Amino acid sequence: MTRLVVLLLLAVGCGSPSRAPGSCDGPCPASKIDHLVVVVQENHTFDNYFGRYCTAATGSAPTCTTGPACCEAGPDQEPSGAGPMVLDDALNGSYDPDHTQACEVAEANGGAMDRYVAGSTCADPRHFAYADPTVIAPYHQLAAAGALADRYFQPIAGQSSSNDMYLARAQFVFVDNAFEPPANGHECSITSATMSYTGPTIGDLLDTAGVSWAFYAEGYQAMHDARAQGACPKAPAGCPAQLGIYPCVFDPSDIPIEYYTNLADDPRVMRDYTQLATDLANDTLPQVVFVRGLGYRSEHPGLGDAISDGTQFVTEVLAAIDASDYAPDTLALVTWDEGGGYFDHVAPPAPGADGQPYGTRVPMLAVGPFARVNTVSHVTMEHSSIVELVEWNWLGMQTGQLGGRDAHVANLGSLLDPAATGATIPE
Repeated sequence: MTRLVVLLLLAVGCGSPSRAPGSCDGPCPASKIDHLVVVVQENHTFDNYFGRYCTAATGSAPTCTTGPACCEAGPDQEPSGAGPMVLDDALNGSYDPDHTQACEVAEANGGAMDRYVAGSTCADPRHFAYADPTVIAPYHQLAAAGALADRYFQPIAGQSSSNDMYLARAQFVFVDNAFEPPANGHECSITSATMSYTGPTIGDLLDTAGVSWAFYAEGYQAMHDARAQGACPKAPAGCPAQLGIYPCVFDPSDIPIEYYTNLADDPRVMRDYTQLATDLANDTLPQVVFVRGLGYRSEHPGLGDAISDGTQFVTEVLAAIDASDYAPDTLALVTWDEGGGYFDHVAPPAPGADGQPYGTRVPMLAVGPFARVNTVSHVTMEHSSIVELVEWNWLGMQTGQLGGRDAHVANLGSLLDPAATGATIPE
């Protein structure tokens, strides 16, 4: 157990106030879900992580929903005839696939999903890989204990920042990692072009309704303190790259609200990750929460990043929630911002309502007392579905309030147990 895990568990276990059953920490939601915690990891497809967890025949489109036999295994061969590599910590850390929109669209080849290993300028045999089952075991255990979505797609083909924007805005803002927000840490980023935007965002809607919310970002305070001294932070000892830039230090491009002028670096909603333990202990956890670890703990390929550092981070966050008084009324979601240029055998749906092309499937896990146990959902969803859940649960059951894909995509009800939520959340 890491030192930070111990600190988190001690913080939530010592002196934590007893929360009254059935009470609300703000405007009461439409269901018994009073808190939502969304943990966002990076750059892996569904097949990467669950292609060897699922056991139904590739292409069989099972309609059952109980356990690994009800989701398709990844193929034994990519359409070029290549066999899969084993994606362990070493391979993950040694190679980062090109995951620009141009490459992801070329490799998907109109839904044929056949140009990842050969046939495009972006192709590489390392793009067809299934995670080492011992490394990825924590996520398989979460799927067995909760719910797994096998039709959850990255909302736009391309790099992380463009996909993260759908978590705030539910619609297209820009392509790839085109811009960095002019916020805390942009001087320590490899992206030089900056841009800011006006809303509304889901945060603005929550503020208007009086619903508390926040982003917890690892390394945020360290970046703030270093900038005050005119420098970039030193890399944590655990970051293999030992760089004063990503993946070892906070990068604001991972946090979509940092792009919005009225929300950027607002201490009310931008919090350091270490504050999560304090808020869990002091009964001050907002109702809607997003959590991002440092890049080397996000599973982003390349620069020595290990998958196991990411699984450890997610386990740490979930353990802290589970040890707190918030456990009975919290839904935790774990997802990945995009597929990272890796192979996935399921073709994306047609372009979204904003005309932008979907990318590959990414994993989505629902964890905690509200998740359907050992369930696989086949409903087509994406990041805007999280926005839709927030709107439905906290904003009067009225979805589509941002005027984007939140008006068109499926909600997350297929992952949730209505007997536990006390309400039938739409699918």
